[in-house]
Amino acid sequence: MRFAHLLVPLDGSRLAESALPAALALARWLGARVTLLHVLEPAAPASVHGDLHLRAREEALAYLATHARWLAAQGVSAQVHVDVAGAHAAPPGADVAASIAAEAAVQAADLIVLCTHGSGGLRGLLFGRVAQQVLARGRVPVLLVRPHPAGREHPFPCRRVLVALDGSDVAEGALPPAATLARAAGASLLLVWVVPTATTVPGDRGVAARLMPSAAAALLDDEADQASAYLARLVARLRIEGLDAHARVERGDPVPSLVAAATREGADLIVMTTHGRSGLAAVWAGSVASRLVTQSPLPVLLLRTPF
Repeated sequence: MRFAHLLVPLDGSRLAESALPAALALARWLGARVTLLHVLEPAAPASVHGDLHLRAREEALAYLATHARWLAAQGVSAQVHVDVAGAHAAPPGADVAASIAAEAAVQAADLIVLCTHGSGGLRGLLFGRVAQQVLARGRVPVLLVRPHPAGREHPFPCRRVLVALDGSDVAEGALPPAATLARAAGASLLLVWVVPTATTVPGDRGVAARLMPSAAAALLDDEADQASAYLARLVARLRIEGLDAHARVERGDPVPSLVAAATREGADLIVMTTHGRSGLAAVWAGSVASRLVTQSPLPVLLLRTPF
């Protein structure tokens, strides 16, 4: 997978500008071009995250041009584009997430770089964060960057990339883009498979595990052994390809285990595939990606599964 065109949506707030260092670094490493996007909302509030909201096209273009000049001063050229919410979607007036996803398709972007800040509370639960909805409504991979008070001045290191795997071909689809980024950034790869314990098995398997804990523990120990062998084969293959790769099998609940492994192993980025659910759909499905975006202090690169 090539990341040749990066789309960076900005809403005018300093927090959203936290996505710019990632776009700058990736554009340098990958030789990618950048498009800065602002989506005008027909009924925009007066402020967004404590900053004045951009309400006019000329105002938005001037704002984006300021950041394009900042990128240019560091050797990365960027185009700017202002869209109106719902311009590429029906009915007119569709939300910002739909507009970003549609614009990514129109612009033929390979990656959307987006800050994760958005609605919380019940509204965030019901409708999902804008970043997660962008992924749910399109097929373009999304790099979600945590907001930082320093905005565009906060650095984006990429020394170790954690890839979340589970033995499936779908999850393994995260490896090629992760390898592309690691190779370009000179980073190492850390492959992690989280095998549950008898007390953390989800769904129907969890009910059976609690009824027969000893049998479940034995089966899960065997799964951990298989996971270790699987990861070892992948590591060997990646090292033949010239990549610095390592692997770990973790035990427990997937999300806290991934976050703990990333923190302990010094990862700067987590990469995984997802079905792209958001809001209540993600809650009902127990979406690991949705929970990870909420709980991880690190940037997360999400890639949509093909089905």
